[in-house]
Amino acid sequence: MTTSRTAIPTEQASRYLQQLCKHFAHKLPVKFDDHAGEIIFSIGECRLTADSAALQIDLVAPKAEEMDELKDVVIRHLVRFAFREELAVTWQDA
Repeated sequence: MTTSRTAIPTEQASRYLQQLCKHFAHKLPVKFDDHAGEIIFSIGECRLTADSAALQIDLVAPKAEEMDELKDVVIRHLVRFAFREELAVTWQDA
């Protein structure tokens, strides 16, 4: 298993968390509230946590290739929802 984490500074963390979860809920198993969410992809899992200063994203995937794809899918959608601001995404792989 591979894991990766990022904390993205934004005052809109809860809003973005909810948008991501609602978007993926149409096709994937999703659980969420205003401050935490979980999306189960076929290639791994995404856990989200929101507070007043940042959106934290924790990813888990079986293999490095799937991790790369998972990062791409999650961030591509997040950037689309957050088009009004420039998000700083720095992944910390474990």
